[in-house]
Parts: sequence; structure tokens; C-alpha cells
Amino acid sequence: MVYSLIFAGGVGQRMNSKAKPKQFLEVHGEPIIVHTIKRFQCNKSIDKIIVVCVKPYIQYMKQLAIKFQLSKIIEVIPGGETGQESIFNGLDYLNNLSQHEDDIVLIHDGVRPIIDDDTINNNIECVKKNGNAVTVYNAIETIVLLNNDGSVAKVENRKDCRVARAPQSFYLKDIFGSHIKAIKDGKKDFIDSAMLMQYYGAKIFTVQGPANNIKITTPMDFFLFKAILDAKENEQINVL
Repeated sequence: MVYSLIFAGGVGQRMNSKAKPKQFLEVHGEPIIVHTIKRFQCNKSIDKIIVVCVKPYIQYMKQLAIKFQLSKIIEVIPGGETGQESIFNGLDYLNNLSQHEDDIVLIHDGVRPIIDDDTINNNIECVKKNGNAVTVYNAIETIVLLNNDGSVAKVENRKDCRVARAPQSFYLKDIFGSHIKAIKDGKKDFIDSAMLMQYYGAKIFTVQGPANNIKITTPMDFFLFKAILDAKENEQINVL
């Protein structure tokens, strides 16, 4: 069984939207999260989808699932106080549902709607081959590491750097087990699932993703996504 865990538990403070969380802002008549879920809904390798949602919008998300015929969604559950806790809530639900040792879960941001079939399929194949997969993109600007005083400790060679994106994919039993260890250790500050897995000894493997697999976090991201959809609609460039 291959699950997709769509993480949409945040409220989007950096988006400066007073009306609703960023994942529910509409572009071309559909909320951003619907654009995202449709990518997994239409992928033949994905069996079931679970959405981890900010609690006041759970019922609204269920209504969206019906309206846009997102039939692979099996449940919408509440998020936690942090991203790590929200993802654990989803994994905990799937762990109780799972009946097979080789079940796979793709963890994906609800506000990362430009994801393609190749990236999804390559994630699944990488998990089967290596045990995990983290989608990355080549760094296009120089990355520097800082000292505590703000001075530059090291200038990294850009050709050796990658930007971690999503999906981040694992055998369900492995990522759930690592979350359990983190809870027992009182570790609540992992940036993402790859960092958590690496902390507990996993060797992390990567899958190259598309350049336009952006996360919609700021107003500029929102307008960029709209521009990409506009360009696709006008058939000006092949962006999706």
C-alpha cells in the first residue's frame, strides 16, 4: 500500500492572509490544497490519501474532498502545535491502519501544488530500492554557513548543494518508529522528516525534482504560482 500524507496543519503567518490559512486560498477557482491533492489523486501509484489539517477547517476540508471528487482521501485529522507533531498525528493514524510491513508513505506539503507524476513515482521507486527518498533541487545560489556571531564560517561549493523539498518518502514503519523515538527523547525541533530520520541513523537518499516544485509560503510565492498556471493555461510555456 502506498499512502500520501498531505500536511496542511499551519495557519500561514508569513502569507499575511487574514481571511483563511494559505492552503485554502483560491487560485483559478480551487484552493491551493486541492491543486496539491489532485496530483496525488490522479497518480496511479497512490492508493490512499490522508490530510492533516488545521483543526477549525477539518469540516471544510471534507467538503472540498466531496466537491472536487478527491475520492482517495480516507480521513482528515487535526494537526498539532508543531509541524513535527502534525506529521506524527498522520503517521499514527496510518500506523493503526497499516497491515503490511512494506507500506510506503509520501509526506508532502499541502502548499506545494506543482508536483508531477515522475517525482511521485521516482520517490516510490527510491524507497523500494534504498528505504527512503527526499526530493531535492540543485542550489542555484551560493550557500554560506554562519558562526554564532553572524560571521561566515564557510562558503559552500554550490555544485555540491541541494535544496530539500517534498515529497519526503519512507517505509511507514521506519518513519513512525523514528517519531516514537523522538517523542521518548523529548526531541521536538526537527525541521523535517529527513532530518529526524538522519538523526536516528538512517542514510538518506535523494530524488531530483522539478525546479517549479515551490512551496507557497509568502505572497510572492502565491503570485508566482498563479503566474505559472496562467502561463500553462495560455500555452505559452510547458511549466507543468
